[in-house]
Amino acid sequence: MSGTQSVDLFKGQSRLPKFAVPKRYDLRLTPDLAACKFTGTVCVVVDIVGDTKFLVLNAADLVVTEGSVSFRNQDSSQELHPIEITTVVEDEILLLQFEKALPLGEGTIRIGFSGILNDQMKGFYRSTYEYNGEKKNMAVTQFEPADARRCFPCWDEPAFKATFKITLEVPHDLVALSNMPVVEEKLNGLVKTLFFEESPIMSTYLVAVVVGLFDYVEDTASDGTKVRVYCQVGKTSQGNFALDVAVKTLDLYTRYFSVPYSLPKLDMVAIPDFFAGAMENYGLVTYRETALLYDDRHSTAANKQRVAVVVAHELAHQWFGNLVTMEWWTHLWLNEGFATWVSYLAADSLFPEWKIWTQFLDETTEGLRLDALEESHPIEVDVNHASEIDEIFDDISYRKGASVIRMLHSYLGAECFQRSLASYIKKYACSNAKTEDLWSVLEEESGVPVKMLMNSWTKQKGYPVVTVKIKENSLEFEQSQFLSSGSNGEGQWMVPITICHGSYESQKNFLLKTTSENLQIGEVGVSLFGKEDHDKLENHWIKLNVDQTGFYRVKYDDVLTARLRSAIEGKQLSVADRFGILDDSYALCMACKLPLSSFLSLVDSFREELEYTVLSQLIAISYKVVRIVADATPELLGDVKQIFINLFQFSAEKLGWDQRSGEGHLDAMLRGELLTVLAELGHDSTRDEALKRFAVFLDDRNTPLLPPDTRKAAYVVVMRGVDASNRSGYESLLRIYREADLSQEKGRVLSSLACCPDPQMVLVVLNFLLSSEVRSQDVFYGLAGGSREGRETAWQWLKDNWEHISKTWGSGFLIARFISSIVSPFSSEEKAEEVSEFFSTRSRPNIARTLRQSIERVRINSNWVRHVRLDDSLPPLINALLSPTGKR
Repeated sequence: MSGTQSVDLFKGQSRLPKFAVPKRYDLRLTPDLAACKFTGTVCVVVDIVGDTKFLVLNAADLVVTEGSVSFRNQDSSQELHPIEITTVVEDEILLLQFEKALPLGEGTIRIGFSGILNDQMKGFYRSTYEYNGEKKNMAVTQFEPADARRCFPCWDEPAFKATFKITLEVPHDLVALSNMPVVEEKLNGLVKTLFFEESPIMSTYLVAVVVGLFDYVEDTASDGTKVRVYCQVGKTSQGNFALDVAVKTLDLYTRYFSVPYSLPKLDMVAIPDFFAGAMENYGLVTYRETALLYDDRHSTAANKQRVAVVVAHELAHQWFGNLVTMEWWTHLWLNEGFATWVSYLAADSLFPEWKIWTQFLDETTEGLRLDALEESHPIEVDVNHASEIDEIFDDISYRKGASVIRMLHSYLGAECFQRSLASYIKKYACSNAKTEDLWSVLEEESGVPVKMLMNSWTKQKGYPVVTVKIKENSLEFEQSQFLSSGSNGEGQWMVPITICHGSYESQKNFLLKTTSENLQIGEVGVSLFGKEDHDKLENHWIKLNVDQTGFYRVKYDDVLTARLRSAIEGKQLSVADRFGILDDSYALCMACKLPLSSFLSLVDSFREELEYTVLSQLIAISYKVVRIVADATPELLGDVKQIFINLFQFSAEKLGWDQRSGEGHLDAMLRGELLTVLAELGHDSTRDEALKRFAVFLDDRNTPLLPPDTRKAAYVVVMRGVDASNRSGYESLLRIYREADLSQEKGRVLSSLACCPDPQMVLVVLNFLLSSEVRSQDVFYGLAGGSREGRETAWQWLKDNWEHISKTWGSGFLIARFISSIVSPFSSEEKAEEVSEFFSTRSRPNIARTLRQSIERVRINSNWVRHVRLDDSLPPLINALLSPTGKR
């Protein structure tokens, strides 16, 4: 068989053939940090289980020489060499063809290879840092989802689990880490060879190596596990918070899952250049610096919370993902959805004052937002090729996944759910599982038909909006698929409905299995209403989806909406339910199912709101509403901004600029967000105070007048005053950026630069993002929150620089940020067509879905703009809200 014929046998396949199964890897790597190259050998014990003349495995960006490859059967001394070695570049496959069929049973394949320490933040790559003023390289691995093949030839799929014995040859003065502890070290001049203990069985994407100059802090968990946080020299104090969280979280998960942590050590490393937020490599978790390091003087309360939640997320993977691994990427959500949900469970246990489960609603909202697109995808999405995997690391897999888990947890009850998870992990430990395997265990433990219930949530995209109407002595429920476009979808779900009426003393739960259902008051139950209340239903509010535990939206009729508005004003509803009513109404408004005037009338009922999570959502909504009004009815823009200024001033004046005695974590987070939105809205006194404090801060970075939580607000004020003729504020922020040693501070500056309203300066900022001063991982900070006035400039910049952007970021999921950040804010059909035309010849698999979603968002915005223009009630409503007494 010719080489071409053999390639054709395996070309384009989504999965590797299973006639050879890896059992054990013996991997030796020698990185050259100065030359940014590496060499290595891998010996893989494979079990030949089917007749074959081929070994088919993954390799990409590696050089494999013919003389370096051999195969030896366990029962024979004969060494076989392939007659042909072929690389299928587009499928990242290494094809070894032998003259005759390989003997069945175990054998060992040995392959020598070399590669480049790339600058793409994937595979085996280089990250740069400074030490004593000198720029240095470190070597880092990032193998998820399918990039172990860029470091060594392997069976690079989750189901091909094996053990790994790793050896590293590195400079004698550097720290070298892998998944397991070092068992032996040999020094030969300026080179040391480290031999690591053999790992438990695991998937290739969890293998990890880090080589560089580090300091560390360490502690010991209650089970004796040694935990370390590694960071750049001189930054160890910034690792103490994450270390404390990790030690406590390991103990918590050991109890919760009823299974001990399975490795002898846990290392966590802060990497200067890192694609994602963090990566759960077994026993060697790698992090972006902003997700692991916390500085008491220069990190915000939000930074602190992010560190805690991200650490808890990655450690959850040590059980859910590493010990029990998804069978294929279709089941990615099993890893990410559960780790997201469990991270909140841990954070709530460690920091109850953060009210983290209420903040979890932000996760649900982002999941709902993406899943309301026609270009969404199911939680369980078919993945046919490795090139498609990156795109499913999105809000569906993480946030919708976590939200439906929370919904199921609420439905089954906490005790049953925990018991079931422990059983699942014990049953599938050291192996692979599918979604159906989890449902089976949950069904067995609970007696509830979980698979039937959950299939409607994981196997189809989207979610329902449940419309509820009051009619005499009955409630009418109807479900239909919610789409932000305003279109009607065809999905149908089994919806766990929860209802409360007039108070939270009792609730009614039922499963909405059909498109519609009517419940008589007597059917709803005495436990909910009480016999004496049957005829008084009209006197009380009704709230569905109590505390927002369900992944669906609710639309109330006008009568029920009015009562809920009164309940909000009367402070009768929980924080989560206030959030839910606000978010559902906003989504209905965007979908043109609710006029903007009606939505702003509802917003007015939050004028005395003080809770962080509700106000934070109001702030996020205000940015979007202001942009739509600017495009639809610019003559009303100033008045709409003033409505939101009036709304936020109530809480902002209570908090002020300076921390007060007895304040908590959420007060600090809220202060920063409130002052930032007031700055964005152009509030005069906020601007004046920010500029005074910023002037002091420029001369004294440690002044108490501008602590980390309020700096973003000051930076925004500064940039909003910048134009091409007056760049002094921009230059001041660049000075802060250049002098900052903390990644979080650099990100804070970058995220403020793009809010400048001067298009010429927006172009200056965007070009700065592409300079060598900004790490590739950080560019997206500067793309988010760009000004409306700079949209066209940003779009032209993206087109002009697309070839460079595509080459630099095109191999991972960060490139999607360029498209979504710059394209999505537009609001005209013409722009949607223009974007579609530009990318018609430039799309590729890893951006195709993001591109379609971004264009869909443009069309949704366009539709919303048209409806706002037609809302005749808007001007009088705005006048009423701005009258001296306000709308009451």
